Amino acid sequence: MAHYLGIDVGSVSTNLIILDENGDVEDAVYIRTQGQPIKAVQEGLRLLNSRSNGKWDIRGVGTTGSGRQLAAVIAGADIVKNEITAHAIAAQKEVPDVRTVIEIGGQDSKIIILRDGVVTDFAMNTVCAAGTGSFLDQQANRLGIPIEEFGAYALRSKNPVRIAGRCAVFAESDMIHKQQLGYKIEDIIRGLCQALVRNYLNNVGKGKEILPRVVFQGGVAANIGMKAAFEEALGMEVYVPKYHHVMGALGAALLARDAGVKNTKFRGFQASDIEFTADSFECQGCSNHCEVVNIKMEGKVIARWGDRCNRWKTIEDFDVA
Repeated sequence: MAHYLGIDVGSVSTNLIILDENGDVEDAVYIRTQGQPIKAVQEGLRLLNSRSNGKWDIRGVGTTGSGRQLAAVIAGADIVKNEITAHAIAAQKEVPDVRTVIEIGGQDSKIIILRDGVVTDFAMNTVCAAGTGSFLDQQANRLGIPIEEFGAYALRSKNPVRIAGRCAVFAESDMIHKQQLGYKIEDIIRGLCQALVRNYLNNVGKGKEILPRVVFQGGVAANIGMKAAFEEALGMEVYVPKYHHVMGALGAALLARDAGVKNTKFRGFQASDIEFTADSFECQGCSNHCEVVNIKMEGKVIARWGDRCNRWKTIEDFDVA
C-alpha cells in the first residue's frame, strides 16, 4: 500500500505524520523545534524509521509551516504549501462540514473561514504572543502547574477573575496582581483563558463571520480550559480533532497524496543521517543587500533563498560564501 509523509516545521514544534492511501493516520511524531529545524526534521525521520520496519512505501511528501522550504530540501518534498491551505485541508478531512478553523500554535494564531469547502477568508497574528502556546507554557511554569493540567484547573473555577488579555506583558502583570490580592489559582487561570479568547476574537477574528462547525486545532487545543472559553464566548460547540496537534502535517500529507506524484523526490528515511548545514551571506549586487541563505548537503550547496531578484536561485558547483 502507498503511504504519504507530511512535515510541518514551526517555531515551537516540528510534526511529521504518515498516512496510508485512504488518508488514515499510521503514525505521528511531535518534536520541539528548539531553534534547530534541521535537527528536528532529521530526528522526526529517525523516529519514524525506527518504527517503520520497512512497512511504509512513501509515494509522496508534503511540507508546510514557517520552515517548509527547509524541510522540503532535507526530506525531498514533492509539495510545498502554506499553513492556511494545509490546515484547511486537514480540518475538512476531519470535519467535512467545517466552516471556521481556529488554530493556535506555539508562537502564532490564525483563523480560516471556509464556505462550501473553499477558503474564503483568513487572518494571522504573528505580532503578539498573548494566547499562544509559548505564553501559556510560561504562565503554567510560573504558577508551578504542569501545562497538561492547566485546563483542568480552569474548569474547577466558580468565580473567574477578569484578566487584562490584550497584551502578554499586561496579562502576566495582572495575574501577579490578582495573586497578591488572594484570588484562587483556578479562578485566575479561568480568567486568563477567557481573556486570551477575547484577545483572539478581537484581533485575529475581528470582522470575521464565525459560523459552526468550528474546529479548534494547534497545540493549544489540548487545553480544555481554552476550548471551554471559546465555547462560552461563541455560544456554540467547538470541535477538537484527535490529531489537533499535527493538523498542519496531516494537511501536507493529504496534499501530497492528492497531487498524483509519479516519482517522489523523497530522499528516504536515511536523510536523517545526512549532514545538512545552513549559512548565509549578504548580496552586494544592489542597494537591497539581501541576506541569501545557503543550504548545504555534505558541504555542497543544494538550495538557496532570500534574494528578491532570483539572482542566486541557480545553484553553481562552487561555493560563494
